[in-house]
Amino acid sequence: MMTFTLREIAEAVGGTVIGDETLKITGVAKIEEAVKGTLTFLANPKYAKHISESEASAFIVSPDMDKSKDRAYVEAANPYYAFMKAVTLFHPPKPYLEPGIHPTSLIGEGTEIGANVTVGPCTVIGKRCRIGDNTVILAHVDVYDDVIIGRDCLIHSRVCIREQVSLGDRVVLQNGVVLGSDGFGFAKEGERYHKIPQVGTVVVEDDVEIGANTTVDRATLGETRIERGAKLDNLIQIGHNCTIGSNTVIAGQSGLSGSTHVGKDVMIGGQVGFAGHMRVGDGAVVAAKSGVSKSVPDRMMFSGIPARNHRDELHIQASLIRLPGIVKDILSLKKEITALKKRVEK
Repeated sequence: MMTFTLREIAEAVGGTVIGDETLKITGVAKIEEAVKGTLTFLANPKYAKHISESEASAFIVSPDMDKSKDRAYVEAANPYYAFMKAVTLFHPPKPYLEPGIHPTSLIGEGTEIGANVTVGPCTVIGKRCRIGDNTVILAHVDVYDDVIIGRDCLIHSRVCIREQVSLGDRVVLQNGVVLGSDGFGFAKEGERYHKIPQVGTVVVEDDVEIGANTTVDRATLGETRIERGAKLDNLIQIGHNCTIGSNTVIAGQSGLSGSTHVGKDVMIGGQVGFAGHMRVGDGAVVAAKSGVSKSVPDRMMFSGIPARNHRDELHIQASLIRLPGIVKDILSLKKEITALKKRVEK
C-alpha cells in the first residue's frame, strides 16, 4: 500500500495544506465512498455540506471553500485537476508491454521504427510508415501504408489507421478507433449511385485523445483535421473534410456530417447531430441531443431541435409545458363562442 503525507501530496499537486501536514494518506476515493485514510475532493462550494458527511481524512478544495477546523485540506486553484494529479500519485501508469516488436507482428518494407517502441502481438504495420520514439501499439492493430505516428503515442487494440493518415505526438487512440475510413460520398447517375473516390487524408495533431469505436473519415480531397488537444468521447462519427478545433471536447454518440468546421475551445454534449457544411464558432457550447442545422456563432450556447439560442429554447420549452392548458382553454372558448352564435341567431 502506497502512503504519502498530506504535505507530500500538496507538493505534488501544487497546493497548500490547511491542517496536519504529517497526516498519512493511503489512497484516493469519491467523496461518498471515502473512508478513513483516504483523500477526496470537492470542486463546488455549494456542496460543502458533504464534507461533514464524508469519512475521508482530507479534502482537496478551492481557497474560497468554507473549512471546518476538525478536518485537513489541500487548497488548490483547480481542485479537480489537483485531484487528478493525486490519483496519478497513488496509481502511477504501468507499461502495457515491454518495449520491443512482438514476433507475431508484421512490419512492412521501408517502415522506420523509433527508439523504445512497443508493437504488440498480431499487429500489422504497412510499408513506408514512421513510428516515433516511445510509442506503444498494442495487439491486433492495423496500420496501413504510408502512415506517420508521432512520439509517445498509445494505440490500443483493434485500432485501424488507414493509408496516409498522420498522427502527432502523445496521441491516445482507445480500442476500436478507425482513422481514415472512406468518407460517405456517392454521385447518382440514372438509377445508380457511384462511389466518389475519397483521396484525401486525416491529420490528428498533438495531445489528441479519441474514444473507443469512434470513426474519423478521410477527406474526399484535402484533409479531415483534429487539432491539438481535442478530446473525443466514444462512438462519435466525424465525416469527411471536417475540422475539430484545438481543445474542443465532444461527448459520445455525436455525429458531424461532412465539412462541419468546429472552432477551438468548443463543448459539444452527447448525441448531438450536425447537418454539415456549417461552422461552430470558437468557445461555443452545444447542449446534448441538439440537432444543429445552421452555423453557431462564437461563444454562444445552442440547444434543442432544431438548435437555437439556448435562452430562446428554454422559453419555448416553458411554453410547451403550458400547451395542454392553453389547448383546453381554446376548446372551452370555442364552445362558448358557438353557444353565443346560436343565441345571436335566435
